[in-house]
Amino acid sequence: QVQFVESGGGLVQPGGSLRLSCAASGSIFSPLTMGWYRQAPGKQREWVARISSGGSPIYADSVKGRFTISRDNAKKTVYLQMNSLRYEDTAVYFCNYVPPAPSWGQGTQVTVSS
Repeated sequence: QVQFVESGGGLVQPGGSLRLSCAASGSIFSPLTMGWYRQAPGKQREWVARISSGGSPIYADSVKGRFTISRDNAKKTVYLQMNSLRYEDTAVYFCNYVPPAPSWGQGTQVTVSS
């Protein structure tokens, strides 16, 4: 069974940056598309970015030009570099396959506040 462990979240001011990491274990990684998702308070979980096994990224319109997804297949890790953060980016961030596996990690909290 796959397990995801997200890290790197925190409190940041608007316009700031954070880099999230997600380590996957217990399953195959390199052939699969990986994604970052987020869930804001009172809202449904939404997809943020995805990256194919070959490294081609696709972004939600809300983060395009500000976030960068990358992966290290040897480390079974996917990253999300977040720049120019906005209040509306506040959420718990998760990683998973695309489409997602049934099991989710704990996520990492990102809070954008002045």
